[in-house]
Amino acid sequence: MIRFSRWIWLYILISSVVILSGIFSMVRYGFRYSIDFVGGTDLSYSLNKNVPMDKVKNIFKVNKIEIITSKISQNVLEVRTKPIDEKQELQLRNSLKKQLSVSIKSLRFETVGPVLGKETMRKTFVASILATLGILLYMNYAFKGLNFALAAILAMIHDFFVVIGTYSLLSHFFGAEVDTMFVTAVLTTMSFSVHDTIVIFDKIREYIKSEGKGNIEYLADKAVTETMVRSVNNSMTIVFMLLALTLLGGSTIRFFVATLLIGTITGTYSSPFIATPILIWLEKRKK
Repeated sequence: MIRFSRWIWLYILISSVVILSGIFSMVRYGFRYSIDFVGGTDLSYSLNKNVPMDKVKNIFKVNKIEIITSKISQNVLEVRTKPIDEKQELQLRNSLKKQLSVSIKSLRFETVGPVLGKETMRKTFVASILATLGILLYMNYAFKGLNFALAAILAMIHDFFVVIGTYSLLSHFFGAEVDTMFVTAVLTTMSFSVHDTIVIFDKIREYIKSEGKGNIEYLADKAVTETMVRSVNNSMTIVFMLLALTLLGGSTIRFFVATLLIGTITGTYSSPFIATPILIWLEKRKK
């Protein structure tokens, strides 16, 4: 049996460094939000030659379309603007063709109003709260103890901060955007975190029934030792698949898959090294 509880200080140090780095990034850099949340129009045009960005911006200005972000890469123009309709988009495209003397192929034209963006944010928040309450009630009922439920929820919150903090860094350095797919990945991570925690807690509960509530550290270490190989093997099969998709998958799902990858890693880590130490502390405090 490995005495994992002897290294709680190390787990606290690792988690503190990761979470504080994420919090610093969120405060300093924030996030890049997709039109799902802030509203606007995403335009993507394929051009037959390179064009100067200043001329493109001037054409947008003449057509009274406000640019939020813009870039040209490999003859593909990607622009986010304030919401526009199909008539304005067609007029803009014709202006670009005429004044830049280029042929244009429309790759993307997507508009989301600001009202829909606010509704998405509200529903996301409500979904997160309901998911947390549901997990708390289920854990409390299944394990007949509030300490098990609190430890699982606190570990889940730990994973939540790791994922959103890391995504803030991805947003700043690699241009990742917060969209509905990111929300899906975060909620999936929350459930995965609790899934692994339940396996360990079930072992601890089994030992408490057979050996009594003697030394909780001994019982927790025994449970973690017995479930560690199973947890790592289970997670690695997911990690290899997500890593392949992150490296080789399309750009539209790359950051979604990267978020799932981060969530899988932190979920595997938090079950034995965050949730279990919290449970040990809560049980000792109860005594």
